[in-house]
Amino acid sequence: MTGGTSVGESESGRDGAEGERALLPPALRGFAALTGVVAVLVVAVIGVLYAGHGQPGRVDRWFVDPTDDTVGQPWRGVALALDFLGEPVGAVLLVGAAVVCCLVRRRPWAAGFLVGATVVAVAVATLLKHVVGRTIHGDGNLSYPSGHTAFFTALAVAVALVVNGRRGVVLGAALVGGAAMGWAQVALGAHYPTDVLGGWCVALALTLTLAGLFDAAARRGSRPGASAPAPN
Repeated sequence: MTGGTSVGESESGRDGAEGERALLPPALRGFAALTGVVAVLVVAVIGVLYAGHGQPGRVDRWFVDPTDDTVGQPWRGVALALDFLGEPVGAVLLVGAAVVCCLVRRRPWAAGFLVGATVVAVAVATLLKHVVGRTIHGDGNLSYPSGHTAFFTALAVAVALVVNGRRGVVLGAALVGGAAMGWAQVALGAHYPTDVLGGWCVALALTLTLAGLFDAAARRGSRPGASAPAPN
């Protein structure tokens, strides 16, 4: 049938560049917008509450005393392994592997999104640390929001969007990725629990927003005549 391809592409959300599936299918866009707004509000509220503080808050103490290591072996080894994945070398290895997979499957747009999502999440988390000025251990280590958690959550959400794009898969990836790295950071005494929540929300807001921007750019680039030279 003549119109079969266009209908199939519309139903699957294939409105990206070079036939790539849209990162945010139509069914996910409303959810992504609402999630992003809530995440930004959470980041802002926690930042205002704990700006300039150097001690755990009441919410932090509900969970653990986050100023000391709270786990022994073998769980400490697991926490250290997860922590390494958020360090520069581990992060480059993780993102590099994901990018290679995208390029092998001829999805350069998705590869660019994966890099952009993780870089932006870490950059914004780092900037917010200096703006908020919250510290841990009393030695000037800036702690809010958690950059490790922001990175790992951003990567998990970005991969979920690239691979599947269904709401349940994306939310599950965000929860698992954020919980795993967040637990490691609190267990190692590197962050307060509210730092972890802030990093998780930073990643959610930025990654979903960036996915929408990538889709919009892809749609503009795929329009007929979009790259055609202007007539003389």
